[in-house]
Amino acid sequence: MDKKDIAVIEPLLVDEITLFDRAIEIIETHKQCATTQANQQVTMMFWRVGRLINSVVLENKRAGYGKKILTELAAKLSWSHIIELLPLKTHEARIYYANDVALRNYGTKELRRQIARKAYERREIANAELTERSVVPFNIFKDPYLLDLFGLKENFLEADLENAILVELEKFLLEFGHGFTFVERQKRMIIDDEDIVLDLLFYHRVLKRLVAVELKLGVFKAAYKGQMELYLKWLDRYERQEGEEAPIGIILCATANREKVELFEMDKAGIAVAEYWTHLPPKAEFETKIKTLLIEAQERLERRKTLLNGEGQEQIEYFYESKDEDV
Repeated sequence: MDKKDIAVIEPLLVDEITLFDRAIEIIETHKQCATTQANQQVTMMFWRVGRLINSVVLENKRAGYGKKILTELAAKLSWSHIIELLPLKTHEARIYYANDVALRNYGTKELRRQIARKAYERREIANAELTERSVVPFNIFKDPYLLDLFGLKENFLEADLENAILVELEKFLLEFGHGFTFVERQKRMIIDDEDIVLDLLFYHRVLKRLVAVELKLGVFKAAYKGQMELYLKWLDRYERQEGEEAPIGIILCATANREKVELFEMDKAGIAVAEYWTHLPPKAEFETKIKTLLIEAQERLERRKTLLNGEGQEQIEYFYESKDEDV
């Protein structure tokens, strides 16, 4: 850029009083631009190295990963983000958190918090509850959900949990995941002159479908399945808009009976079941619990895999491939 161009872009409409402030503004603007460009170059460097390794070692089996999010990562990931991502043990975990940063514009502090709270592992546990014929999409829910920031006291009621979620709705949506928007509390439905009420109703902007959420104290019970199916059928008939997919539901329980959920094949009816924890255990205990749940989930996947008759195996081969336990 020559002096003529600079004169056009930067008219000298300042006096001695405003000169200092304007000079600072120019310096800060160009410093910010320089930082952004540096971050983009660092991100590009790591992506190119990863692509090289992918081409030589993995024979391009995962080439799609970097291409899908490269543009977003280059614009939003900083060097400090990458420092947090590098120690993660698996490629899948790094991509999950990097993509989450790009989608939700996390700062480094929030990224560190998501990693510490095992967001990736909890998503994998939730995915393990889904079968190859699942109506519930993969990669949407987590299990368990950590609601430790709601300040719930001992012996709370379902209404207390519902109130806490609404008071801390922003934190709940942050924990729930990308794309969820709140629609209604205590959704009233009239069936055969009987009033029935759904606890919470959300909409997922990416999936373009309603998401019904029912809160339950204690252990998952068989009756919850029929109750949620009724909600979903009513929503599908009376609330589903043109262009939307069929509604799906999630039942949040203090304790999820995972074997019973598996036997009921809830996901085929468009229903996911997950636990919620209102108190976060100490770090070591929390990590042990999550690792145990993840191992159990992987065992359920292997058991389910052996029962398949081979139909549709190619479509789900990627989901069933083994992953490192220590993420």
